[in-house]
Amino acid sequence: MHILNKKPENAGGLPRADWARCLLQLAGLAALSMAGPASFSDEPDGTPRAGAQRTAITVCGTCHGPQGNSTQPKFPRLAGQHAHYLAAQLKAFRSQTRGDPDAVGYMWGMAGELDDASIEALAGYFAEQKAEPSSGRRDSTLVAHGREIYEQGIASQGVPACSSCHGPDAHGLQDFPRLAGQHAQYILKQLASFQSNMRNVAIMHGVAQNLHLADMQSVAAYLEAQP
Repeated sequence: MHILNKKPENAGGLPRADWARCLLQLAGLAALSMAGPASFSDEPDGTPRAGAQRTAITVCGTCHGPQGNSTQPKFPRLAGQHAHYLAAQLKAFRSQTRGDPDAVGYMWGMAGELDDASIEALAGYFAEQKAEPSSGRRDSTLVAHGREIYEQGIASQGVPACSSCHGPDAHGLQDFPRLAGQHAQYILKQLASFQSNMRNVAIMHGVAQNLHLADMQSVAAYLEAQP
């Protein structure tokens, strides 16, 4: 069922204020998308990039930050993320095939009216932004344990090294997302969704199903601390 068919008080368990903000953002995205590719041509240089920048700053930026460096732990950082990965996720939101709680509560509605050109332009915009280092206090013990898991895995639990897919610096590859500097809270939520198969990605379910909560907290702390 599309998110707009849900009652506001029950939509993804969102507080009423968050739901109202989500509707306003959705209205902005729908207006841009229903105008089609021409909606990107009213900027002086007439390029899709200009339209994507406007949308990213005025709509997406409310939650993710105007340059994609979200300061709210609930919402992921998008700056420096791979364009291919971002586009794939937006298309999964649009088709309602990505089913973690925030996807249902926020992004199904937000992406529902986006066309392919809009998605590619938005993904390109955020991919080109500079990822800023996260701030906050670090638990050195958690970070050290997380680094060990990230680099070596946990053989006794059948957990492979995260670095084998996401790279030694956690900057990811074409199909595997950048994790460096990502909010620990967001990483924990996604690992839990992979573990329960709510977010149905076979390779990540296989990794997450054998992780204990303390392991996930350590990995999340380590990744948040990376530049």
